[in-house]
Amino acid sequence: MAHVDLSRRDINVLEKIKDPESDPSLLIQVDSTLPKDPHISDPEQYQNISQQERNIILSIQKLEVQQAKQQSSGTTAFDIAGEYRKCVSSLSQLIQDHPQYASARNNRAQALRRLYGDSMLVADAPRNPQVLLHEVEDAERREAASTVLGDLDHAISLLTPKVAYSRLSPQVARTLSNAHTQRAAIYLATSKLLDPKSVSVDAQRPEASWSKLDFEERASRDFAMGGRYGNEIAKGLAVSTNPTAKLCGEMVREAMKKEYGPGFAS
Repeated sequence: MAHVDLSRRDINVLEKIKDPESDPSLLIQVDSTLPKDPHISDPEQYQNISQQERNIILSIQKLEVQQAKQQSSGTTAFDIAGEYRKCVSSLSQLIQDHPQYASARNNRAQALRRLYGDSMLVADAPRNPQVLLHEVEDAERREAASTVLGDLDHAISLLTPKVAYSRLSPQVARTLSNAHTQRAAIYLATSKLLDPKSVSVDAQRPEASWSKLDFEERASRDFAMGGRYGNEIAKGLAVSTNPTAKLCGEMVREAMKKEYGPGFAS
């Protein structure tokens, strides 16, 4: 295999291709000594709120285990969708009590994705067997989509650092990574369904006027941000979902093959 010495500038250029949102001047540093949530400085209060959240998440996990047992036994008596709705209601109450607690918004969005699926921005989307609700009125679907996108937008807004070289707690970095990656998954699913179908979301949402390319680019951008905050899978998906990045990547690879020889490809 050919050995290639790259300058820091070359490395930054290649990183920009891998991560369309990459900016060497905006480094994320994880610091476990920082408060676990920038909006809840009292450790005892944070512990109380996060414990309430953990209890709800534990209930959701138990629902998934119970459903798996039901499927393996062939029984149908268990109403997992109804129980999921109760957990969503509990998360909604937690958010109402503590509107600045971003993690609960991220988890409510995840629970609603399980109920309605990532194609919730598209009316009459093909049925996904992994989704818990299939026969849903259009008004209900649109309301759920607005709640999910609003939760993710709000969570990201609450936790995104305002200055370069910011330090974040591990909990903040994880929530930001999850929120960006969740929103990216919804945008990607939507982009794959557009053309034969159209977006059906609250007209007040910016997504209402987006094209297929807009959704692809926004999905790539969010995957890149998810990767920046720690999700390596999301970082890889940023390129595979960005048509411009894929094209640039191919062009750079071809140029470097010509410069360094066929061995560069291996």
